[in-house]
Amino acid sequence: MIIAPEDEHGNAVSRRSRQSLSQQAYEQIRRKIVSLGLPPGAIVDEAALQNELGLGRTPIREALLRLSLEKLVTIVPRRGIFVTEIGITDLQRLFEVRLDLEALAVRLAVERGTDEHWARMEFALDSAAEADGDYEALIVIDEMCHQIIYEAADNKFLQDALVTLYALSLRLWYFFLNRIGDMQEVILKHRLMLEALQARDADRAVSLMTEHIHTFQEEVLSAMLGGTDAE
Repeated sequence: MIIAPEDEHGNAVSRRSRQSLSQQAYEQIRRKIVSLGLPPGAIVDEAALQNELGLGRTPIREALLRLSLEKLVTIVPRRGIFVTEIGITDLQRLFEVRLDLEALAVRLAVERGTDEHWARMEFALDSAAEADGDYEALIVIDEMCHQIIYEAADNKFLQDALVTLYALSLRLWYFFLNRIGDMQEVILKHRLMLEALQARDADRAVSLMTEHIHTFQEEVLSAMLGGTDAE
């Protein structure tokens, strides 16, 4: 006889339901970290998260373990859980890896992407006109474009790695939002990239993606060094 696990109140919880709650906790805590609702270096209070999210201890802990694998939180035995700090060395290492993997994703997307993928990307980019001046909305559009390319590449291992790397990059974007350049330029770059993807021009698409990531890296590095100088 198999006995289903129970929640903190003694109610039976199915495996699928538990996984769903864990995913829900993961997505909400990840968003708080990436958008700096939980800033770098902050102590993660599990009890406070349970109250705020209305979720039990188990899904919160499962989510935090997953986030530790993604380097968004650091678990220190006997001390607690902390939001991972942001450093210049980490920035350089992050972009070293992301640059090559994004280029690979673009090449695979050129080969495997469908009209449905590019129609979704075009729809996302068309919504940018309504988001003019709204940086957070434009960041969401950028994230959607990248995720569509990862999906079109049709390689789960590559997609999982890039989703993790993108989240780390996105946190930098939020951190230096007031010192980073015009987001409309980012949207323009994605439009040119979409044209190259639709034309199945892999070299052009990779060149645009490489330029896009290099520009972001330079802006973030400049903002970090500028903040250091100011201090």
